[in-house]
Amino acid sequence: MLSLPRSAALLDHFSALSDPRQRWRVLYPLPEILLLVLCATLSGMEDFVEIRLWGDERLDFLRRFLPYERGLPAHDTLNDVINGLDADLFKTCFANWVEALRDRAPDIIAIDGKTSRRSHARGKGRQPLHLVCAWAARQRLVLGQEAVDEKSNEIVAIPLLLERLELAGALVTIDAMGTQIEIADKIVARGGDYLLALKGNRPALHRDVVAFFDDPPAEMLKPTHETTDGDHGRIEERRHVVCHEVDWLFSDRRYADEPRFPHLSMIGMVESRSERNGAVARERRYYLSSTPLDAKTFAAAVRAHWGIENRLHWVLDVVFHDDLTRLRSGNGPQNMAVVKHMAMNLVRGPKDKHSLKVRRKLANLNPNYLETLIRQTSPLTRSDSPGGLRVSEGRVRALTWHRPHPSPAHADDTFSREREREGTGYLSLRRRSSVLRHLARRSAGRSG
Repeated sequence: MLSLPRSAALLDHFSALSDPRQRWRVLYPLPEILLLVLCATLSGMEDFVEIRLWGDERLDFLRRFLPYERGLPAHDTLNDVINGLDADLFKTCFANWVEALRDRAPDIIAIDGKTSRRSHARGKGRQPLHLVCAWAARQRLVLGQEAVDEKSNEIVAIPLLLERLELAGALVTIDAMGTQIEIADKIVARGGDYLLALKGNRPALHRDVVAFFDDPPAEMLKPTHETTDGDHGRIEERRHVVCHEVDWLFSDRRYADEPRFPHLSMIGMVESRSERNGAVARERRYYLSSTPLDAKTFAAAVRAHWGIENRLHWVLDVVFHDDLTRLRSGNGPQNMAVVKHMAMNLVRGPKDKHSLKVRRKLANLNPNYLETLIRQTSPLTRSDSPGGLRVSEGRVRALTWHRPHPSPAHADDTFSREREREGTGYLSLRRRSSVLRHLARRSAGRSG
């Protein structure tokens, strides 16, 4: 690969990719193809025919960076090369590139899945591509992605994605699908903390947490935090409640359907009241966390998780038209998803007031503007983060979730905490029984 000032840094991160073509038949070097596909995608092109046409009009621009001695390949060649690239290696190169863009301050990493609806091939029995993606909420960066195997689900894909991410100091948020013991262990082992939604897929633990928040002992709750939003034609009020005393949920005694979860330090509840056109809806959502967040930080983290829907999945569908893409062969759907994530990270870099849609159009109209996008060298960061999160003195002011004590040690049973004998508040089976009796008395009082 040619050594280039500034812009070469981007291509160098993908130099480990091996060309799927036979070497003696290669007329168009792989770096030239990657640069063409990326620049054309940044400029709004959506398939390989459009990419080739765009390249014909912008060949002089492309030669600012690479020689393109033999011109441009046909759109079929572009399709074959992208389909043939090693998808796992491409995703690893992408993750390494993004790490060079990230700053070191703590962040919320939201993980969620999205389906590219038209990437199916029903005649061949191929299902649509479903990707699990990681999103840095404060920096607004796509950090990585992992395809869900057709015969599997997100529970298998999420640990593979976590292996490629730098999680030290991060708070990882996942919906109820990811509330699994193995996933929680993986996050903590890699230096992060988790905030996981709790639903009926963990029935025993869910039942106990719901019963607790139905009528909680006041002395066990931390100060609450309330928010009000008035967007999209509705008024929504939210009350956030947290409890840091969670050892009553567990005991040293083992029994069937025991509610167990590793590294748990907090349970939380979001109670929402939404009013639209005179109709009122109420909902309660429950969460588990490995770090004792206060109610305000808990509220910001829950809210930030939805950034992956609003700022990633929605943008892919509306701005990049992901659901209209008809790539169906080989690794093409996965690899073009990575290219779109690269384009999204780059197009968010400028500090102008243009929308992402307008920036892509401007990149197509103005080669100099496009060059500024692909030559970005400073970390892509934003201070106007969701939920009131701000960067101050290299740290995130609202996200101070450092553990007050070292991570609890685990005995032979990885789900039981080692007792800390000297006044750290270990709650035994007796305390669990006391809490459950308290809940039972209050429940009986209400029914009476």
